[in-house]
This record gives sequence, structure tokens and C-alpha cells, in this order.
Amino acid sequence: MRKWGIFLTILMLFSFILPGAQATNQKGFDHKKRFKTGLEQLLNHDMRVLKGKKVGLITNPTGVDRNLNSIVDVLYNHPDVELKALYGPEHGVRGSAQAGEYVEFYIDPKTGLPVYSLYGATKKPTPEMLEGIDVLVFDIQDVGTRFYTYIYTMAYAMEAAKENNIPFVVLDRPNPLGGKEVEGPVLDPAYSSFVGLYPIPLRHGMTVGELAKLFNKEFDIDADLKVVEMKGWKRSWSYEDSGLEWVLPSPNMPTKDTALVYPGSALIEGTNVSEGRGTTKPFELIGAPFINGDQLAEKLNKEALPGVTFRAASFTPASSKHAGKLSHGVEIHVKDEKLFQPVLTGITLVKSIHDLYPNDFEFRAEDSRGISFFDLLNGNGWVREYIETGRTVDEIVSRYDQELEEFKILRKKYLLY
Repeated sequence: MRKWGIFLTILMLFSFILPGAQATNQKGFDHKKRFKTGLEQLLNHDMRVLKGKKVGLITNPTGVDRNLNSIVDVLYNHPDVELKALYGPEHGVRGSAQAGEYVEFYIDPKTGLPVYSLYGATKKPTPEMLEGIDVLVFDIQDVGTRFYTYIYTMAYAMEAAKENNIPFVVLDRPNPLGGKEVEGPVLDPAYSSFVGLYPIPLRHGMTVGELAKLFNKEFDIDADLKVVEMKGWKRSWSYEDSGLEWVLPSPNMPTKDTALVYPGSALIEGTNVSEGRGTTKPFELIGAPFINGDQLAEKLNKEALPGVTFRAASFTPASSKHAGKLSHGVEIHVKDEKLFQPVLTGITLVKSIHDLYPNDFEFRAEDSRGISFFDLLNGNGWVREYIETGRTVDEIVSRYDQELEEFKILRKKYLLY
């Protein structure tokens, strides 16, 4: 009987321990160690693509290894690589420029390498910028949203690489929004711009490597493209699942939570309402002096949008819209990342402010073509028209859901994971 008592005690202990062990495996503490970025895969397995070649590098502060060492310094000090030039997207190679700020040519003080700007007057590398370069490498963390400009810096650089007979290498990184969900309108080519160059949806659900392959084939770039794939990334992952530290891709993208709301709340940039620039929570704080925060929060919470709630909030932006003026509105609190639909949330937010404050709310002015910046962000003119003419959010979503089906079919051909 005593032996049976000991056996039952051990059995009970295992019943408590095993679920915890299974949970540890499910949460993936081991898979974080197995996961490798494209940069890590390059350094460990694929250096032959750069060995003995003069390398041009397109990067920014997000191009780091597991220990947060910059790819600039890693390649500059690598015995098998001759790093010759750096190319910076919006905000620059070291991330020191604000949104829309032009960065001129300069010499990187740490390495002495020339740094060419790919934002402003020259978005596409010129033959002079590429002189003596044998291979171009792209390593930048994207945020999974169509109007984030880095993916078009990549596309223009791929075009230049093709025109100058230079191979193009993309070091893949995770999509912080995951790789399963796609959402929002597909861009109408008539609204093509640097915040939306190709017909993809607002939330595209692809990595930069997958986008590079899609751009290269579907939009006739035809560069000599190589994607160094990640190892062990799952499309269902959140960014935390990768075990990577978050490095600011741009000054107003301070956290992964910012990236999560960005595909929808950034639509506020196309209006006279503050998207929270100049605060510690850009794109999570939304407001203006004419808004009643309690009223707006109540209206939004009544919509019962999936995975999100809204809190009345007041703030004074230090810069950008309404700088120095007390503004009222809401803070976006994502409660369930898996359920949250950022584009649905953003469109509901814009429409709610439009409907509550018709005498104060404005879309940004139209240009000579009759196109507002709000239209460029959406990639069409019909979303603004629907809001202005009183159509419902359900009607907006129903229309763009039809567009998404064709993109989903096209997208499948280029998924790597």
C-alpha cells in the first residue's frame, strides 16, 4: 500500500509539471533560439554571395544581428567582404532624420564610407552612386504596411540594380504583424506614389523578401534577385515570438505596439487630426483641440471592434499637427493581437471623427489632380467619398474585401514560409 501511495504521489506531481513543460514548448522558448534572420543566415551559411565582392549596403538602424551589432559594422569588419558604400532610406542609415526630412550625401563618421540618400530628390540609386559596386544588399526591418516607404526604396534599388547589371540580395526579416492576415483596400495604380507604389493591400501579410520576389516578377523589375531566407519563422508568430529586440525602424515607430496599430491609425495623417506625432505614443494617441475625448471613446467602444478598446485621452503634441496645443481624443489599446483588425479600426476611427465633428474635421487638401493625401494612403479615392457621403464602415469593408481575394491568390505564389 505504501508503494502505491508513493506512486500516486509521483503521478500527481507529473500531472502538475507536464502541462507547464508543454506550455513552455508551445510558447516557443526553444524556437526563439532556433530562429535566424536573413542576416544571421548570411553570416553563418551564405557568405559566398558576398565573398571577394565590392558591396553596397542599403540599411538603417534595424539592420542588426542578434547582439544588436549594426550590419554596417559587421560587414565593414568582415575579412571576406569589401564594403564600399552605404545607402539610406527615409530617416537615414543611422536613423537620425525625422519624417520627410531630406538627408544629403555625407561620410559615415564611424567607417569613413560614403552615404548616399535614397529619400528626397534621389529615391533611386544613380549609376554614379553604384560605380564600382558588385552587389547590392538590402537589410531593413519592415512594419507590414503598404505606405511604409522602405519597401519602395527596395523596389527602386532593385530597378537600379537591374539597369546596372548588379545582383540584388535581400536579407529577410519578420513581418511584425505576422504573415497570415491581409486587410484593407488594394491600391489603384492611378493613386501610385512613394507611399504606395504597387497594387497591394494596406496590410499585406508578407515579409520584405516575399515582397521583393512579388515586385520583381509581377511588376517587371526582373533584377538578379536573391532572398536570404529566415530560418524557423512561422507566419502565425507575433514579433515577440522571434525573440528579437525591437529597434526603432523610424523615429515615430518606437514600439511593436506602434507597428500593430499603424496600418489603420496612420490614415489620420490624411486629416487635420493629430496622429500622435510629437508624443510618446505616436499612432496610439489620436486627437485634436475640437474633439471631446469621452464622446469619441464612447462612440468607438459601442462599435465593439474586435481585439481593441479606446480610452479618452488628452495630450499636447511637441511637434507636427497641433504642436503646443492641448488636444483631446483617444488612446488605442489593443487587447487581443490575434483578433485586432487595424485597418477596420482606422477607418472606423476616421469615420467616427468625421461624423461627430463635421464642422471641424477636414481631409487634407486635394492636389491639382483632385487627390488628397488621405487618398494616397488608402490607395484610392472611393474610401474618402464613401465617408463624405454617409456610407457605412460595413459598406467600405465589403468593397475592399472583394479586392483582397485576387491579391490573396497572387500572394500565395511568393510566400516563402
